Amino acid sequence: MSTYSGAGVDVAAADRFTNSIASRVTATWTEHVVGTFGGFATGITIPDGYTRPVLMMTTDGVGTKAELARRLGQFDGIGHDLVAMCVDDLAAQRATPLGFTDYLAVGALQPERDEAIIGSIADACRLAGCALLGGETAVHPGVMEPDQFDLAGAALGVAEAAELFDPGDVRPGDAIIGVASPNVRSNGFSLVRSVFTESDLRDSFEGTTLGDVVLEPSVIYAPTVLEAARELPIRAMAHITGGGLPGNLPRVLPEGLTAHLDVASWEIPAIFGIIAERGGIEHAEMFQTFNMGIGFALVVPAAHAESTLAAVTDHPAWIIGEVVPGNTVRLQP
Repeated sequence: MSTYSGAGVDVAAADRFTNSIASRVTATWTEHVVGTFGGFATGITIPDGYTRPVLMMTTDGVGTKAELARRLGQFDGIGHDLVAMCVDDLAAQRATPLGFTDYLAVGALQPERDEAIIGSIADACRLAGCALLGGETAVHPGVMEPDQFDLAGAALGVAEAAELFDPGDVRPGDAIIGVASPNVRSNGFSLVRSVFTESDLRDSFEGTTLGDVVLEPSVIYAPTVLEAARELPIRAMAHITGGGLPGNLPRVLPEGLTAHLDVASWEIPAIFGIIAERGGIEHAEMFQTFNMGIGFALVVPAAHAESTLAAVTDHPAWIIGEVVPGNTVRLQP
């Protein structure tokens, strides 16, 4: 007689896993959460103080960084990558993160790995100031290998309608502030995997290993940049993800304006030099694939550039360029 467990899905084990993560999940909840753990849906109320609140949503994944995590057996940072990719997209629209949901697909349940992943998502939600409202752990026997997994999530945020950024507010001469990314974050990993063998990732690098460096969790910028946006006349913000600076800055600039960037104005982490050298990757390709040391950018009136730098206290930041007429981002070597 055929059974569900015989087909590779152990419902009892899934229930045990759900119970094992309950305390980590509910530790992210505040008085705004409506519902109970394990229910069919969980809600969240909009905090007081909004005149015309706008709910905004983002969804993202960690890409093939998950495959490197699998190969190296390191899972306690991948949840930070997932949350950062989603909540920092919200922040770029000036939306404060409220809630988060995750989707973990696995070939087979592996409690130690899966608890580490969900635990890291919960920890990242607390850093981002949002509640982990729920999620789904889907077992896909026969579709994925037992040790394979994929990870995606969605974030819900709220913004004041009158405070949403309008690209039309950006002016020629505005300064561009770059906020540091100390690592690769979560983009470009198909290229990283093509450059480094599994053996390469165990090589020593800056007091640790290459694998440890490329798997470093993503910085979560949302709390810092949203606080800066409350205090300063920021005209636009960009989350620098896939496509790098040339691909993401144009998303927040009006037609006819572009960015002129001085690449020498900020510190590019050494890992990008190693990737370029080992892979024989050209300068332009590196900038179109990776963040190259800038994970978030803010566009401000030039007169407020220094005060913006002073406000972004949690991360190194630099004036990396200015807004100029044109349609293609210019990188000055």
